[in-house]
Amino acid sequence: MLLIRNAHILPIVGEEIENGCLLIEGSKIAAIGREIPTPQEAEIIDAQGRLVTPGCVEAHCHVGLDNEGMNWEGADFNEMVDPITPQMRAIDSINPLDEGLAEAIQGGVTTACTGPGSANVVGGTFAVIKLHGKRVDKMVLKDPAAMKCAFGENPKGCYGKAGGKAPMTRMGTAALLRELLFRAKRYYDDKQAGKDPAFDMKLEAMLPVMAGEIPLKCHCHRADDILTAIRIAKEFGLRATLDHCTDGEVIADELAEEDFPVLVGPTLGHKSKIELASKSFTTPGILSRAGLCVSIITDAPVIPLRFLPMCAGLAVNSGLDRQEAWKAITINPARTLGVDDRVGSLEAGKDADVVIWTADPLSTVGGEAYITIIDGKIVYHRA
Repeated sequence: MLLIRNAHILPIVGEEIENGCLLIEGSKIAAIGREIPTPQEAEIIDAQGRLVTPGCVEAHCHVGLDNEGMNWEGADFNEMVDPITPQMRAIDSINPLDEGLAEAIQGGVTTACTGPGSANVVGGTFAVIKLHGKRVDKMVLKDPAAMKCAFGENPKGCYGKAGGKAPMTRMGTAALLRELLFRAKRYYDDKQAGKDPAFDMKLEAMLPVMAGEIPLKCHCHRADDILTAIRIAKEFGLRATLDHCTDGEVIADELAEEDFPVLVGPTLGHKSKIELASKSFTTPGILSRAGLCVSIITDAPVIPLRFLPMCAGLAVNSGLDRQEAWKAITINPARTLGVDDRVGSLEAGKDADVVIWTADPLSTVGGEAYITIIDGKIVYHRA
């Protein structure tokens, strides 16, 4: 049992609490408020006025699959032999000992949605994991969480340009995705009707998508690619998230009409390809003011996961409201991923994923975790 006292608590859901307390029993938050009776058996942590928030949540990255400090040996995030590979599962590639996970915890990030890259038109399923552990099966919060698909330069560059096979164009990418979805719909409908179609591993993997249980996780940067992702999702009546959404501010009015969740980033760093030409930290603020559910992402290891809060701070400097910035790295991604009943805010009954900060990371360069707690256990202590 842990009792955090003398804390400046930002619960995300609810009002900030000066000189507040937070009680943890087992793996859950038991109580939060200005005064909480001290249980005799509780270990006391004096926050000394430091900021206390929920652990940050990353909605799109490749941590554990694209391992730090490795080349091909740790590149386990793109199965580039077939542009359609929905049967790939992130949990079979995640390396819990990838140093990117431990560094993320030091940066106050406790939960991440991680999975395949964007080489393939359909790449496989993402999983939501807690970032502390030695065995991925015990770290999973949700699996599968989403089915990765990709539009734009990456699929046609990996196959058309590099291998002379489909897709060579954006038309080709859309056609391959549609073909899979038509086949998956028929397979799903047959199963619902009690028929017994011949087993197909790829189509089995698509069943949660067709049932509306998980979304298509759409890699899309350019404005037309974003709108193609929406067009296809609507055509088949599917859930979808718009990941990266680099040109999102150009079509903010159009996106507001559709109301798909937008995951913005990675914005820090150089413009490594044509479709990143307009990337800007102004995008999260513009999309937030348009009424969209905005998450800020790192696409780690493109941006190291530990810098997720810093990216939110840079978005604040470019016009995003501070409270909305905190939501963009906590409750918004949790809701988008369907795990907001467990993480994303400090509320009684939720998982005890808590960060005590050295300084507010959204306004202080170098602000990082002083203490990080995951499932009620201290997993990092700066001292």
